[in-house]
Amino acid sequence: MIISDLHLHTSHSHGRHSARAMVEAVLAKDLSIMAFTEHAPRPDGYIYPEDYQDKLEREFMIYCDEVRSLREEFADRVEIILGAEVDFIPDAAEQMRSLLQSAKLDYVLGGVHFIGTWGFDFTLQDWKILDDEECFSKYRAYYGIIRKMAEFGVFKTAAHVDLVKLFSIERYRVWEATSEGEAAVADALDALAEAGMAMEVSSAGLRKPCKEIYPGPRIMRMARERDLEITFGSDAHAREQVGWAFDNLASYAAEHGFDHSVCFSRQGKRCLEF
Repeated sequence: MIISDLHLHTSHSHGRHSARAMVEAVLAKDLSIMAFTEHAPRPDGYIYPEDYQDKLEREFMIYCDEVRSLREEFADRVEIILGAEVDFIPDAAEQMRSLLQSAKLDYVLGGVHFIGTWGFDFTLQDWKILDDEECFSKYRAYYGIIRKMAEFGVFKTAAHVDLVKLFSIERYRVWEATSEGEAAVADALDALAEAGMAMEVSSAGLRKPCKEIYPGPRIMRMARERDLEITFGSDAHAREQVGWAFDNLASYAAEHGFDHSVCFSRQGKRCLEF
């Protein structure tokens, strides 16, 4: 049984429910450990057509204080970890480092949602107009950014490492099976292993157009070959998504040879059997 959900959002960004409501949802799921990983503000120029950056810039430090307060209030019922999901943007690396130092987080989840200034996970229409070679070029660029994210050295876990498949999974599967695709993914996973980062196994993809766990089976096999450690997350943006399909996640991870996950907190890293 999975006892931790290490990827949770709140109404401080585009989540539907408050931090307190998310704690209550975790308790209702009988989970023992939760990590709030609210989106961190992004640098100027990296925005979606519909965005919540103004809200994040106003409220991110308020979010941090609120989670610290909830951590104390619920200390005897659930372990609450203060974290953030940080978009890795190579051109703004030092700006991100400064933000993380000021926030004093317990846990930093690294994610890639932008290729250049394009937020690639916003709409299907952006992908429908691309031909196969254009898609393949985006996939290559994405895994190059994952590698740079690992090399940056501040992240504990890589979130949804094949998020780029979201709106084009059939073409992505073709590319991933090519020698070029396999080499690009392997290079990124090697960088995660060298950096000592964990890889998130996320049920969010089951709720998305790709209808597949992040990451897919090929990456799970490659990760196991590299002895990468894993975390579990729902990427919940609402209380009903907390612990989403975790029975599926546990079976999926076990099928690929994993018998424990890890957790990062103020006390350091520890293993959790499931």
